[in-house]
Amino acid sequence: MFYKFLLDFVDVFTFLNVFKYLTVRTGLAMFTSMIVVFLIGTPFIKFFSAQQILNPIRSDGPTEHIVKKIGTPTMGGVLILLGLFSGIFLWGDLSNIFILFLIFIVGSLGILGAYDDYKKIKLKNSSGVSFKFKIFFQILIALVGIFILFFFSDHQELEYLYFPFFKNLLINLGWFFVPFGVFIIVGSSNAVNLTDGLDGLATVPIILVAGCFAFISYVTGNVVFSEYLQISYIEGVGEVSVFCGSIIGACLGFLWFNAPPAKIFMGDTGSLALGGSLGGIGIITKHEIVLAITGGLFVFEAISVIIQVISFKLTGKRVFKMAPIHHHFEKKGWPESTVVIRFWIISIILAMIGLATLKLR
Repeated sequence: MFYKFLLDFVDVFTFLNVFKYLTVRTGLAMFTSMIVVFLIGTPFIKFFSAQQILNPIRSDGPTEHIVKKIGTPTMGGVLILLGLFSGIFLWGDLSNIFILFLIFIVGSLGILGAYDDYKKIKLKNSSGVSFKFKIFFQILIALVGIFILFFFSDHQELEYLYFPFFKNLLINLGWFFVPFGVFIIVGSSNAVNLTDGLDGLATVPIILVAGCFAFISYVTGNVVFSEYLQISYIEGVGEVSVFCGSIIGACLGFLWFNAPPAKIFMGDTGSLALGGSLGGIGIITKHEIVLAITGGLFVFEAISVIIQVISFKLTGKRVFKMAPIHHHFEKKGWPESTVVIRFWIISIILAMIGLATLKLR
């Protein structure tokens, strides 16, 4: 909470009042996170390469994909999280329950992802920890996070599910909000994890979704704007825009190294943590359905895996050449860069649709 330290001197230096504004602190958080990742990125990659912290590649993937990715360092999520925490610890309000909730989610899932990456590196295969182990701890982390919200915030507002495009359509979930919230966090975490299979593929959509929710959290936490847009006002949730700014900055800095051809992959350390945090942001802003729209690419990738698994178990046949679906298009002969850029375009369109829901109601 460096900004609060600066505000102690506002009587002497009146220009320091600028740090009271969410928009200023969001911009500073984004800039800080980005610069931190820029500065430590190169030595970080060199160290991981020297230590042989390399990404195991799926043996059943496209041949060209296997050849290109061998020898690339992983666990770049550590780099992202260092940048993210730098931004939020300097410019965020650490007494805000929503910020504490998100720090817990992103930190805990980051540790789980790091352990998964460690197992992959140690065993030299792409499997890592078992699915049961991973899903158990994801659910546990999400449960603890949801109970933090229940006991330390005005959870009555959080119990409602709001529908975009409709002014007065809402459902009181009651205690069902707990399993619903767990589903959103765990589902979002795994969906981003499945998407992170090509250079930069997950990074840009994460930036777009975080950008959308930086705006959504700001207007949701503002009495005037929320009333004008006819969305639910939630006191204190505006601070989440600073967290979103930190995500954007950290991912922009990481994209410098993750753009094709990638010098490092975020690994489960980054994808599980960032995916879970986006799910958490969707919950506390009460825009879970908008999250599914803006993050539609992640949903699409997850559904492709579910369809593939169900189809193979029931019929012994695969619907796609390979899942997640970005590998399907690689198998069809699309160059990696074509798949990535076209999926980015889809994400941009979905982000615009998601933002449009704020007014179209």
